Amino acid sequence: MKRRTALRGGALVLMLGARQIARGAGIVAVRIWPAPDYSRVTIESDTALRARSTFIPSPPRLAVDIEGLDLNPSLRELVAQVKADDPFISGIRVGQNAPGVVRLVLDLKQAVQPQVFTLPPVAAYRNRLVFDLYPLQAADPLEALIAERLKERPQVDPLGELIARQNQRPALAAGAGDSSHAAGPAAAPKRPSVPPGEPATGVAAGPAATPSRTDRLIIIALDPGHGGEDPGAIGPRGTREKDVVLKIAHRLRDRINASTVNGNPMRAFLTRDADFFVPLHVRVQKARRVQADLFVSIHADAFFTPTARGASVFALSQGAASSSAARWMADKENRADLIGGLNVQAKDAQVQRALLDMSTTAQINDSLKLGGAVLGEIGNVGRLHKPRVEQAGFAVLKAPDIPSVLVETAFISNPDEEIKLASDDYQEQLADAIVRGIGRYFARNPPLARNRSV
Repeated sequence: MKRRTALRGGALVLMLGARQIARGAGIVAVRIWPAPDYSRVTIESDTALRARSTFIPSPPRLAVDIEGLDLNPSLRELVAQVKADDPFISGIRVGQNAPGVVRLVLDLKQAVQPQVFTLPPVAAYRNRLVFDLYPLQAADPLEALIAERLKERPQVDPLGELIARQNQRPALAAGAGDSSHAAGPAAAPKRPSVPPGEPATGVAAGPAATPSRTDRLIIIALDPGHGGEDPGAIGPRGTREKDVVLKIAHRLRDRINASTVNGNPMRAFLTRDADFFVPLHVRVQKARRVQADLFVSIHADAFFTPTARGASVFALSQGAASSSAARWMADKENRADLIGGLNVQAKDAQVQRALLDMSTTAQINDSLKLGGAVLGEIGNVGRLHKPRVEQAGFAVLKAPDIPSVLVETAFISNPDEEIKLASDDYQEQLADAIVRGIGRYFARNPPLARNRSV
């Protein structure tokens, strides 16, 4: 009785004893997904929960009263799941605030814009209560890419370069104009003088010489499908699509960052670089925010039967899908927001989705060219499901100004292809093929001049 009285008084405890038994909803699972973009806390239960939240700015913390729930030993896992490197959460406290009401207090490392919402049962999930913690001001990913490029460029010493070039000229002039060293009428003519800052034609530049032109940064947005709450397809051996495609994206990023287009450096930008969920329209927004030249979404196919096999490449369709299978695939991928958990009540979510639903004929034509180049290269390293680029209404391909394709790297539902997808060797081959396809596309379709350089 004394124990229950203390809990009703609102005392907070850090750890829950094994003897505390829930009288309300049963907790199925608790999860924390830390990420640079935002951190998510999920409580999954067998019945729907209701919550009231309050953000306290100093020190920053979020208090959430959850109705229909008594202290449950499962919540102890939530306290222990907080990682030291979480960008937003420093700790979680939990206690019985009132009969049938549990209070969670999320101690925060910075002020946030919290979103607290519920999700109905879908796929393998029961009822979910979700806390999304967004920074007050999101970092600019384009600035990060440019800063990375600037760090890699060698520092130019203009005075040292000028002195080095001036020291070269007298020796060149003497060697050409002194007849005592000439080998006859065919003596080498005197080289013209070289203006400061310009390389001498045909002469290897010294160590201090660097190009004086400004680089045009070519940005490729890579979109590893699914993530976080959304595992994507799961193979017979338990391989999760979200894990495989993230590994392929990391390999592809390394290759892109080491490549150039007509002498201009390429940089890859990942819509997610770890295991967290990104809504479909946000993936497109991210690509547009960094002014990406191309958008490549990476997935691993699944079908009803385990015999389906081969890689596919998709572009957007303004009308009907190119096949019933393509339409089914698009519908399946477009359900990612339901599984991953999108707050449909967010005030700008529907507006942003509508703004991005403005596909253009030019974008689709360029996407088909990109898709053809990538498909041709993938066909050199593995089997193709279809010999042509297919089209359907994929939500992530709806950037109106960025050529966009979705690559289904293989059927993870096929036991043999699941093994290939999980292998380092096949992931390397896929990454090589995709980057070669990107190179083939740019060889015929040079990137447009834009007001972006480093």
